[in-house]
Amino acid sequence: MRALVIIILNLAISATGQVLLNTSASGGAVRLLNTDQAILEAGEPRQDLPCSVINIKPILGFDLRFHSGYEVSVPLKELAGSENMLTILFRVSKIEASGSPVYFIHRMKVPSIEEEAKGDAYFQGGFDVGEGRYKVEWLMRDRTERICSSFWDIEASLPTKDKQVALSLSQGAIQPTEREQFRDEPPIQRVADAPPLNVKVLVNFAPQNSKSATLQPLDTGALTAILRNISRDPRIGKFTVVAFNLQEHRVVYRQDNAEKIDFPALGEALDSISPGTVDLKRLGEKNGETEFLTKFIQEEVASSASSDAIVFAGPKALLDQSVPAESLRQIGDLNYPVFYMNYNLYPQAVPWNDAIGKAVKLLKGYEYTISKPRHLWFAVTEMVSRIVKTKQGRRSGTSSSE
Repeated sequence: MRALVIIILNLAISATGQVLLNTSASGGAVRLLNTDQAILEAGEPRQDLPCSVINIKPILGFDLRFHSGYEVSVPLKELAGSENMLTILFRVSKIEASGSPVYFIHRMKVPSIEEEAKGDAYFQGGFDVGEGRYKVEWLMRDRTERICSSFWDIEASLPTKDKQVALSLSQGAIQPTEREQFRDEPPIQRVADAPPLNVKVLVNFAPQNSKSATLQPLDTGALTAILRNISRDPRIGKFTVVAFNLQEHRVVYRQDNAEKIDFPALGEALDSISPGTVDLKRLGEKNGETEFLTKFIQEEVASSASSDAIVFAGPKALLDQSVPAESLRQIGDLNYPVFYMNYNLYPQAVPWNDAIGKAVKLLKGYEYTISKPRHLWFAVTEMVSRIVKTKQGRRSGTSSSE
């Protein structure tokens, strides 16, 4: 009998948490109800329990994983009664490749619903895959054993022009969607044939929409993905990370000269950011954000003598006044490059330069617009190559002068 994998997603209607029960490495088959097994094997759609299932085609995220899944709606009148229980079971299998399917299960308690209730209940679930073609076999049953089932195929593939992009999941891999944005990063095998790079990353953790009252998961996910992609480059061995919020005029988190980025600590520190809250002391500051950014850049550059590069990251910082050019000229020429990873989901809607971009230009740095996952991979690859080249040039110049 084939070894099976089962993953349980304990979902409330509004939640999508996932817990991995076991993996194929643990061996042994997972026992399913005979009726569930028969329905999945039959592969025939059923509507004993009326529902509508929409499959979500794989989409590449900033974490360089393909995200797929489904959305399902059920008329509320079909769930009427004092209490009900919905169980969603589905499996994902590779097409044209060997390997065990991966099983997922959702169990949801349904609260009391009136007999004449109008409208629909909506649920969703997801999983991640590497490149490849997959078969999804899905069913949902209620407490009275009514069944809704659906079956579809999906394909995850990079465009030909992006085939060199290194994805986070290998071809044919099937995994639960990672919901914890600030999970710890696995160890990276660093290169041993050259001195490791020392990089300082300054991240403005702010929402894309400056009027937003909250720091959206989409924004934190993208900015954290920038950090993760930088941290995964084997040529970088030392990290200084400074998280700041320009709207609040403050540094939120700092980690100096570490061998790995402490993502859990960063995530905990970011909980203190409140974009929609204005400090009374800042109301009287006419150009408070510009003053903060100017001082911040001066101090961080002054303390970066041992760095091989400074990397800014964040959404566009559209301020009424730019950082004064004279204050940046006072810094003088730097012996390392400066970069700006500008996270901008809508570059056509917001095409103009921002305050950080202008400051980086005055420091003779490089700016990359990150609006798609492919942009992030290419930007980090090119950036690290520039850092290595600059460092090698400095070493060559030092050797020739001795």
